[in-house]
Amino acid sequence: MKFSKRVLLKLKDKNKKLKPQKFKKLKRDRVRGLIKGTAERPRLSVFRSNENIYAQIIDDTKAHTLVACSTLDSELKLEIKNGRTCEASRLMGEKLAKLSIEKNITQIVFDRGPYLYHGRIKALADGARAGGLKF
Repeated sequence: MKFSKRVLLKLKDKNKKLKPQKFKKLKRDRVRGLIKGTAERPRLSVFRSNENIYAQIIDDTKAHTLVACSTLDSELKLEIKNGRTCEASRLMGEKLAKLSIEKNITQIVFDRGPYLYHGRIKALADGARAGGLKF
């Protein structure tokens, strides 16, 4: 049975059970519906797993990834113990900013996806700002 987004959100409000993946997709689409990356201001998309954090800067008009970085990169692996700390996220944000400034990208739009702006997501954003990116 297929429901529209509006019906699914009403079901969520009425405490009906939604599968976690379906709810996560709805949450992501709610945020991403407002955010679009262009050539002048590409989108910084973030994915957070239990062990690591990944980020990429995307030009949505061409559907092309301009810069990508994660806590699995070899340079960052030497500096951090594991990828699930806020300090690792902050260092990755600074490295991502350095890589994007090398490609003449200074202004971006931040896409947190279905995640709250808290903890590792906030640390990544703060690191990117400290590295020179403007949100």
